Amino acid sequence: MEVVDNRAEIREFLATRRAKITPDQAGVPLYGRRRRVPGLRREEVAQLAGVSTDYYTRLEKGNLSGASDSVLDAIARALQLDDVERAHLFDLARASNNAQTRGLRRRTPQKVRPSVQRILNSMTGTAAFVRNGRLDILAINELGHALYAPVFDGPARPVNLARFVFLDQRSREFYGDWDGIALDAVGSLRAEAGRDSYDRALTDLVGELSTRSEQFRLRWAGHDVRYYRSGVQPFHHPVVGDLSLSFDALELPADPGQTIVAYTAEADSSSGEKLNVLASWSATVDRVEPAPSADRD
Repeated sequence: MEVVDNRAEIREFLATRRAKITPDQAGVPLYGRRRRVPGLRREEVAQLAGVSTDYYTRLEKGNLSGASDSVLDAIARALQLDDVERAHLFDLARASNNAQTRGLRRRTPQKVRPSVQRILNSMTGTAAFVRNGRLDILAINELGHALYAPVFDGPARPVNLARFVFLDQRSREFYGDWDGIALDAVGSLRAEAGRDSYDRALTDLVGELSTRSEQFRLRWAGHDVRYYRSGVQPFHHPVVGDLSLSFDALELPADPGQTIVAYTAEADSSSGEKLNVLASWSATVDRVEPAPSADRD
């Protein structure tokens, strides 16, 4: 299995961002010229960023090696990147600088520390789990397992949220906003690929989803990046029906790459009542614990 091509990632990311910015949005005068490309031209991005056209062309062809932070910031401003896209650009640059010294790695299986599991278990009114950057669920509390019961139905371990979204038809009923969660899943994996394109398990996962899911392929080709940080997620649960839960993603600084995702509801709301029903239902259901994430050879 080949690593994700860093130069191709850079090329496609910058080209797709450039195509999304209209001259009017960028404040570029048209002077009545007919335009043959969507969005901005390379020379217009270069002018906005304060670099030569030749230099920007080299960057967009996939060579970010040696680009300074100030240049990257200027490119980000010219392309009107948001915070997530800007972070992705810097991640791609770091990967480009390290390309000569790195190769595909088999990472040590990730484990959740006992104290983190105790934190999850103490959140009795909150559905919560720990996931990694590949969207493997590494640990979960009782209410989280009840909420995500359809995701744990299959035998594969570790449970992977992207596989469920794109390879299990039940996901379309489970997620009230399937399109939104699909974009979030792809955007999260794209961001993770920018941070670590040499992770064998991530490369294998992207390859599997690209082969088996047209919906994944279409979204992956967009080169959009997203962080699943906070918001409201609607569910259609097979036991309690429709509920909308607020979610917050809490990174664990002591465990790089691990994130707690917690779902809550206002106490007197309909969704809060249904979350309480799930808590009672979970006590009657046999649980299958998530296995530690393991990389495949």
